Amino acid sequence: MTDISTMQELEAALFARQDCAYRAFQCRLMPTVSPRRVIGVRTPRLRALAKQLSGSAFAEAFLQQLPHAYYEEDNLHGFLIARIRSFEQCTAALDRFLPYVDNWATCDQLPVKVLAKRPDETLERVDRWLASKHCYTIRFGIGVLMRLYLDELFDERFLAMVAQTRMPDTEECPASDDDIYYVDMMRAWYFAEALAKQEKAALPYLERQGDEALLDEWTRRKGIQKAIESRRITDDMKEHLRTLR
Repeated sequence: MTDISTMQELEAALFARQDCAYRAFQCRLMPTVSPRRVIGVRTPRLRALAKQLSGSAFAEAFLQQLPHAYYEEDNLHGFLIARIRSFEQCTAALDRFLPYVDNWATCDQLPVKVLAKRPDETLERVDRWLASKHCYTIRFGIGVLMRLYLDELFDERFLAMVAQTRMPDTEECPASDDDIYYVDMMRAWYFAEALAKQEKAALPYLERQGDEALLDEWTRRKGIQKAIESRRITDDMKEHLRTLR
């Protein structure tokens, strides 16, 4: 436990852990986040702080205080959610937090371990997350399918779900180029991972099929690129993928 009991004390603790060189590095990686929101605290130190705060009255209050001022507070929020052991409480906390996630780094660090306890119920939530109009909620949903449902829980229909998922972009609800990019990048990452774990089922999505293409061309090519960069794809498969670009 810590003696942190106010937001002012939390901010002081975060700035006391600041690494300015790391801050500059992080800002370059996250163009969607204003540098004014980035303190520059390394992830292990944030995880350690979450461990110290977990279970405290302040942590409970902090999880209700949205939005947060700083990127590190967002990540701390995610690490506190990761320490929730109840499926119901964890999913409720995720649903409350996801609309406030504004970058890929926070999104991709959100916890999924507790979701594995109830795979059928989690899939119902994935359906809702993929149908969201919020970029990082969609990205998180794809990430759950990638991290939990490519091994013994795999079903070929999940490939189709991700292939059909798009960032909504309509006249009534226009999407930014960044939103579209970060959803499509996660889709490409998913198919690269799927190829490594479920090669027979995933490969047709990365092959050209003409009018019967299973995946849009941008995501197909980016998925091939990420697969070629992967250490878990065989050299023979990488050679085959190079012929598909």
